[in-house]
Amino acid sequence: MSRTRPAALAAALLTLTTTALAATTGTAHAAHAAHAATVNYVALGDSYSAGGGSSSTYLNSCNQSTNAYPYLYAQSTSPATFDFQACGGATTTDVVNNQLAPLTSGTTLVSMTIGGNDVGLRDVLASCLLGSDAACLSAVSSAENTARTQLPGELDTVYGAIRSRAANAHVVILGYPRFYDPGAPLCPGISPARRAALNDGADVLNSVIQSEAAKYPNFAYADVTSRFAGHQLCDPAPWLHALNWPIGQSFHPTAAGQAGAYLPALEANG
Repeated sequence: MSRTRPAALAAALLTLTTTALAATTGTAHAAHAAHAATVNYVALGDSYSAGGGSSSTYLNSCNQSTNAYPYLYAQSTSPATFDFQACGGATTTDVVNNQLAPLTSGTTLVSMTIGGNDVGLRDVLASCLLGSDAACLSAVSSAENTARTQLPGELDTVYGAIRSRAANAHVVILGYPRFYDPGAPLCPGISPARRAALNDGADVLNSVIQSEAAKYPNFAYADVTSRFAGHQLCDPAPWLHALNWPIGQSFHPTAAGQAGAYLPALEANG
């Protein structure tokens, strides 16, 4: 009886394995493509979804960027339809009044960041970047109070409107980053008290957003705080802008933050 030589056996096994892997990969790609072909995606929200701060040029006056996570997601998945509605400076009222027209019973996926402008995030950041510790802590405290007392009702209005217009959609509500690495040894220009206050304020804002999203069927909250870990302000390679001009881009994700934090958060929950 002849024996198969070890080299020949190894080659045969490698061929079988490669063939099986190729077949599996091909099946997975086909399934993914088939799924994407049925996805009708609408991206709503504020500048964190529009991509403010992620580019030097923008698509329009809403500061929509090709580096924004909704655009990157559409490019990588090729959904059947993609409608990019997110706009810099948007509040919950702006979303309800100006962004919901594309939503229909055929919409299958919605993503959104919203709430930061409703609590006056831009004014808070200006106070903390340009003012005293006392001014910063006061501004953060006021924003936290607004988040706890007024924002829930405002979020309920926009979430309810989305659910009503797109009853079959999976809705991914993404949060906001904690801006500063509390363990960073050096962080010139802003005191530890102000850094801690801004992080605490982000935690309160995210907590309110998460709690309200949990009330709605087929809504998912996507946390991004852990995805920015190691890339916060004062880290060696931050994914957020510090004080920047125009000042509205300050504390916004860079292109790396959109691709490295927000995009995977949507992919994990979409």
